[in-house]
Amino acid sequence: MAEIRAQIIASYGRRYVVRCDDGRVFDASTRKKRVDFACGDWVDIQVLNHEQAVIEDYRERHSLLYRQDAHKSKLIAANVTQLFIVTAAVPTPSEMLLQRALLAAEAADIRAVIVLNKSDLPQSAALAEQLSFYRSLGYTLLSVSALADVGALREEMQGETNILLGQSGMGKSTLTNALLGGDYARVGDISTALDSGRHTTTHAQLYDLDADTQLIDSPGLQAFGLHHLQAEDLAHYCPDMREFIGLCRFHNCSHRREPDCAFKAAAVAGEIRPQRLAFLQSVIDELAG
Repeated sequence: MAEIRAQIIASYGRRYVVRCDDGRVFDASTRKKRVDFACGDWVDIQVLNHEQAVIEDYRERHSLLYRQDAHKSKLIAANVTQLFIVTAAVPTPSEMLLQRALLAAEAADIRAVIVLNKSDLPQSAALAEQLSFYRSLGYTLLSVSALADVGALREEMQGETNILLGQSGMGKSTLTNALLGGDYARVGDISTALDSGRHTTTHAQLYDLDADTQLIDSPGLQAFGLHHLQAEDLAHYCPDMREFIGLCRFHNCSHRREPDCAFKAAAVAGEIRPQRLAFLQSVIDELAG
């Protein structure tokens, strides 16, 4: 039986939902417990019956977004062209997660956009001021309210394959519902006692916004491992540090105690934020550990 092209539109660990070009949808499994498929992948399948199929292999990817800690990798999505990192003033946002996601996007050559959701909250003004730094690095910063108007977000997504990523409770599912015009993504309450959102999206799910635009909603993250990156490449993924690459005395400079470190000198001169240099140092240490 001939193989058929399909796209993975939902990922449940080792089980997937795939959609063929003719619109048929199948519950799909993989051979030999393979787990190296991601939502957004274009794959070749063998149809077993009117409900089930087997994924044989994935086709060439244009991009792959994933995270990796010291022990395992977690594929997030494939073939996305834009990453929308969703943050909000409530619950307490993690700037560390934002910075790590930006690094991962740069490494995967995926355009990153920062979304400040719940912009109608009084606490959002201070966060918007804090995030303005990233606009100075060249990133687009959108302020939206999922409960009011997401027109600017929809316009930014037009014609692309997009993914929403961020902590739980930041409103990704509510944004998805607003963009789709219905209650497609299950929405949960925020646990104020724990100051974190409940994980309402448990798997990556792909939606069609229109014929040319796709959107992937992903589970909430609390951490973003970067062990798939090389320490010597990290500065290349930081727009505010690229100009200092190769200017240190030592080619393998850790930007800590070595003499004539261009990065430390730039931090002293105010050309690099000390907090950003500390972030770079922390990730270098993490990858060396």
